[in-house]
Amino acid sequence: MQLKYSFIIPVYNRPDEIQELLQSFVTLKTDTDFEVVIIEDGSTITSKEIVDTFSGKLDISYYFKENSGPGDSRNYGMQRARGNYFIILDSDCILPENYLEEVDCALKKGYVDCFGGPDKAHPSFTNLQKAINFSMTSFITTGGIRGNKHSVNKFQPRSFNMGLSNAAFQNSKGFGTIHPGEDPDLSIRLWNLGYKTKLIPKAYVYHKRRISWHKFYIQVHKFGMVRPILNQWHPSTKKITYWFPTLFVMGFVVALFLLFLGYEWLFIVYGVYFAMVLLLALVITKSILVALWAVVAVAIQFLGYGYGFLKSTLALEVFNKDPKIHFPNLFFKQT
Repeated sequence: MQLKYSFIIPVYNRPDEIQELLQSFVTLKTDTDFEVVIIEDGSTITSKEIVDTFSGKLDISYYFKENSGPGDSRNYGMQRARGNYFIILDSDCILPENYLEEVDCALKKGYVDCFGGPDKAHPSFTNLQKAINFSMTSFITTGGIRGNKHSVNKFQPRSFNMGLSNAAFQNSKGFGTIHPGEDPDLSIRLWNLGYKTKLIPKAYVYHKRRISWHKFYIQVHKFGMVRPILNQWHPSTKKITYWFPTLFVMGFVVALFLLFLGYEWLFIVYGVYFAMVLLLALVITKSILVALWAVVAVAIQFLGYGYGFLKSTLALEVFNKDPKIHFPNLFFKQT
């Protein structure tokens, strides 16, 4: 089958991000034809003028629709794309020049209907962005679930860098209305339909998260809240490892209590772990400031995710709450 690629990119009030992303398309080194589909998700600050400046450089189309969330916007774009293989990106990503060649080569060697790629920090990113990138991608923090080549065998692609065939899209009906969590939900439904997924390690993107410590906490808190919902929808995917951030936070509270009583051993264990985070981040980033910020990022990540996971688990498993009613901020209305 001849692959024809369509890049699907929803955007919400971020024209500057689209400027950077589209410029990286211009500098791609590839002989493979592709189109770019921009879906403006009800923005009040639109990207239309930015997109128009690239109309002579790229095969690009632009659609404006009412706000219904990134999942529904991706579906909207895929329904209007001309290709038979969709590559879904977040608007805060930048492509390295060999991205499409790595994707095309990997799919020709071993075709799958859904792939995912990792994210990295560009040297130009801020120290905060680099620290959060380490926290989100390091094996010592997330186990490599976002794209480490040593991660679990059955890889769940993430929608900041995800490929999906038109056939898989049509049969699965694409993304649901939950957000975040729409990408693992789709991956699990694809598995149930018999489709395979895989990681393409060399098809990475630079993920330029526009984020602060507060926004990062809110993000990981929502990630934690979503996971018990996905576990309820897809019971076969439950794993004890999803409890680790919650147990980590609870253990730290116990460590502080024991330290107050004169027992230091558990607090020392936590100290050793954070020392390992500091050292590994220093080796990877070669910056003591980024390494120090990485320790903060890891603490916020565990706290936000762990608390969100516990809160959602209690609501669903103990109090039998309907997640769409109890957590309406995690769901968009589908158009």
